[in-house]
Amino acid sequence: MSYVIHGATGAQGTPVLNRLKAAGKPVVAAARKAGTADDGTPVVAARYSSVDELTAAYEGADGVFVHLPIGPEEERAAYAGTIVAALSVARPGRVVVSTSGAVVDSPGSPLQAGADAAVPTLIRGLEETGLSYAVIAPRLFLENLLLPPVLDAVRAEGVLRYPLRADFPVSWSSHLDNADAAAALFDRTDITGTVAVGQHPGLTGPDIAAAFGAHIGRTVSYEPITPEEFGRQLSPVIGAGGAAGVAGLYAWFATATENTIAADNSAQRILGLKPRSAHQWLEEVGR
Repeated sequence: MSYVIHGATGAQGTPVLNRLKAAGKPVVAAARKAGTADDGTPVVAARYSSVDELTAAYEGADGVFVHLPIGPEEERAAYAGTIVAALSVARPGRVVVSTSGAVVDSPGSPLQAGADAAVPTLIRGLEETGLSYAVIAPRLFLENLLLPPVLDAVRAEGVLRYPLRADFPVSWSSHLDNADAAAALFDRTDITGTVAVGQHPGLTGPDIAAAFGAHIGRTVSYEPITPEEFGRQLSPVIGAGGAAGVAGLYAWFATATENTIAADNSAQRILGLKPRSAHQWLEEVGR
C-alpha cells in the first residue's frame, strides 16, 4: 500500500512527496515512464491520457494526490475524465486534489470557474465515485514571485513589479503550505469537500514588497504592471504560448476586486494549519 503522487518532480507534487516521505509513508511517483527516481522513489507509468495506466497506478493505493497539468482547457477536461474513470475502477483509499489556483469555492466572485471547466469537472466526477476525497483550493502561489523577471528587479532595483493592482488582496500560499494541507488531509479522512489554502485576510502587492524588503534588508517598493507587460517579460523564460496564457490569467484577475479565500472553509479553521507568511516563506526558501 502506498501513496501515488502526480507531478512528483514538479512544483506542486515534489513537496507533497517529500512531506509524506518525512512522515514515513511509502510513496510512488506517477510519470510518463516507469523507473526509479534519483532518490530511490519508485516511478509508475501513469499518463493522464491513459485510463489503463492510471487504473494500474491507483489500484491498491492508500492515497492519490492529483492536479491537472497546465495546457489547453479541452485537454485538461479530457484528463479529468480519464482520471475519474480510473479512480472509479481502482478505488484507492483516499484522493486529494489540488485546484492549482482555479477558484471553485467563491460562487459570488467573477473568478469562479465555470461548471464545465476542467477542475470543477474533475471534482464533480470524483464526488460521484463515492470515494473518500478532499480538495485543496489555493489561490496564487508565492513561488510565482521567484520568476527571474520578478526576483531580479527586486534584488537589482528594489522594486517588486507584478501584474496586480496595489490594492488587490490575494490569499497567497506556498507549495509548502499546499503540501502540509495534503499530508493532513490524507490522514483526516473525516474531512470531505474543499479546504481553502492561503492567507486570510489577503495580502496586497505593497505587503509582499515589504516582506521582500525585510528579507533582503533594504526598502522594496511595489509597482503594478499590465498583464501584457508581464507576458512580455516571461516570454523568454517560459515561451510565448505559456506567457500569453499567464497574461490572460492576470487580465482575468483584473475583473475582480480580490482573490481571497473565505474563513469558513480555510485550512486555518478546518485543519489548524496557518500558512507561512511571505517573510517566513522567503526565509525558508532562502531567496
